[in-house]
Amino acid sequence: MAQKRNFKDSIRRMFLLHAFVPIFLLFILFLIFTVVNARFMLIHQTKEAGRTIRSSLGEVYRSYSEEVNRMAELPVVIEYTDTRRGSPRVYEEFYNFNNRQQVKSIMHILNKNGEILASSANLSPESSENALKAIVFRMSRTGQPLLAESNHIRFSHDRYTVYTFAREIRKDGRILGYLTYQLYEEDFQKLIFVQNNEIAIVTDQHQTIIATTNNIVRGLLNKLTLEKKNGNIVINNGKYYGSETSIPQAQWRIYTLNAIQLMNYTYLSLVVFFAIASVLLLFLIQVLARTVSSRHTRAVDKLIYAVRQLQAGNMQSYVHIDSGDEFETLANQYNTMLSRLNELLARNEELSDLRRVAEVKHLQSQFHPHFIFNVLETLRYAIVVDNKLAQDIVLILSRLLRYSISTEGSTVMLKDDLNYVADYLKLQQMRFKERLSYTMNVNEEAIEALVPRLMLQVVIENSIKYGYRQKERLQLSVCGYVAGPDLTIEVKDDGGGMSEERLREVRGIILDPDNKSPHIGLNNLHRRLVLMYGERYGIRIDSVPGEGTAVLINIPFMRGGADV
Repeated sequence: MAQKRNFKDSIRRMFLLHAFVPIFLLFILFLIFTVVNARFMLIHQTKEAGRTIRSSLGEVYRSYSEEVNRMAELPVVIEYTDTRRGSPRVYEEFYNFNNRQQVKSIMHILNKNGEILASSANLSPESSENALKAIVFRMSRTGQPLLAESNHIRFSHDRYTVYTFAREIRKDGRILGYLTYQLYEEDFQKLIFVQNNEIAIVTDQHQTIIATTNNIVRGLLNKLTLEKKNGNIVINNGKYYGSETSIPQAQWRIYTLNAIQLMNYTYLSLVVFFAIASVLLLFLIQVLARTVSSRHTRAVDKLIYAVRQLQAGNMQSYVHIDSGDEFETLANQYNTMLSRLNELLARNEELSDLRRVAEVKHLQSQFHPHFIFNVLETLRYAIVVDNKLAQDIVLILSRLLRYSISTEGSTVMLKDDLNYVADYLKLQQMRFKERLSYTMNVNEEAIEALVPRLMLQVVIENSIKYGYRQKERLQLSVCGYVAGPDLTIEVKDDGGGMSEERLREVRGIILDPDNKSPHIGLNNLHRRLVLMYGERYGIRIDSVPGEGTAVLINIPFMRGGADV
């Protein structure tokens, strides 16, 4: 006998052959890590540069905002503007402040007409004097006590200022003049040059550039022009990642940009390398996988196919494997299991059929014919006082008994069961006289339906039995109709009804498959319908205290034939 091959050894060899797969996965992971890390670093450096610049410029704005207010309210400044005396003290205050600042400035004190009274600039060209007069005129016209705005003004030695802080100088409620601080552009530029960032831009709320490290972003009228495309910023055909932040109190916006072209070259070279390596590895893996699958997975495929057939309901999905290894043993065990399963299913189905038939017959036999005793008592008196009535009672009772003990089938047409109910109610009406009335309203389609024999008896009995406990007169109605695939029959009475607590108790008895209470009528009917048609069918009861009770019977609609 040939020695069986050990499948464990086969798996080990297959694992060795597929050692290329983890290498390939490592390549992919390394590529993803490199790309993600490069992108993350670019984003982090750009945003960090923006935060650094925001912190520095925020301190600049705060310092000058406080200083211009402080300086304009100093007595020496007010005295100088009013009398032209005390200029050394004014300059001393200015230089003490200015020497501590990262962004230096020029100070001017002007009279109400915009004429320069004092200036820290050695020489101001005519254009700067005109710009200062325009600022004074604008503040005077609008009544602004404080002004902070971007403007590009040329001073001596080709030095430019880019931002102005201006404040009224008042004495006794009247305007004496104006104090201005104008911040140098070159100091702004030095402050926004930060490490790991290529381009930095500072603008006011109108997108006017205050300072930038690269003039390629300047547009017409010194406006910032940034073109966005696919989430990136495009400048002169170069793509940049951009970050934006702001200094709300200054209404300054700060943009930091870093080129992504170098990062794209890195991506491209990595992608090319890994694409070539991946193609080679994929080709090798496909060849190896084809070889391994043809040699080692034939038995697995057969087992999987058999299991899927079994899941689909094919109980004859036996599998035959002659591989000489552990899979042959597994297939034999599977076949043995399937044979035992088929045997158990056959036995279970037979037992289920026997149990269902026995339970249905048992439930059918439990209907209480207690009304017969009441009818016999009525018959005893009718024989004495009304022979015609006695004959009618005997005829109707004989029809009822003949129908109830008939063994011609467990289902009948609804019209036959309604005839039985009508006879039953006639007997009860002979007993209760005008205290009992009833109506039947069943449409023609429902009349032809097949229903379980004596289905309505227990419901009618309960309505009469409990309806008279609280009322002298009782009205019964039987309605039937077809709704979609189902037949619905509703029995209503106008008796005393039930309290909510009693209704919950009765519903519990109806739904309890192991009911041990003496009230078994509705429970038996519900169990009978569930056994015959399934869990979604049965009866439902509703009741309102003082108004009556309604029992709803729901079963599948099946049309009866002429031979029923």
